[in-house]
Amino acid sequence: MRQFDLTPYRRSAIGFDRLFDMLETNARQTTSENYPPFNLERLADDRYRITLAVAGFARDDIEIVAQQNLLVIKGKKEDVTEDRAFLHLGIANRSFERRFELADFVRVDDARLNDGLLTIDLLREVPEAMKPKTIAIKSGAPLQVIKEDSVAA
Repeated sequence: MRQFDLTPYRRSAIGFDRLFDMLETNARQTTSENYPPFNLERLADDRYRITLAVAGFARDDIEIVAQQNLLVIKGKKEDVTEDRAFLHLGIANRSFERRFELADFVRVDDARLNDGLLTIDLLREVPEAMKPKTIAIKSGAPLQVIKEDSVAA
């Protein structure tokens, strides 16, 4: 895999440390774990969906933890192959952990398990103070600055 040197960008981009750290961490990870398979969907400008194929897992086998800017999905399955004699074992039934980096103000809205698919709906809620505001333009002369005399006490 190609390595990217983000040093020039780190020097000139202020406040993007978390983004650069995330890019470098993902580039360093050599494991290409792809279990369980998943889909990422954009449902609207502020709504997203993650769908994981978790056939064989019950609700009690799956744990979803949402922290600040991180979503961790864990599936814990006990090994049932020890006491059974399989002629072919093609269904993956092992424990897993999936991590998803979330943008600021993204929160988990809903999580459902149906027909072997775990669906997690995400919602991006920007606080009112952070939303763009339209400033009304007024006409007329600017307000006069009133200067107060300094009073020595």
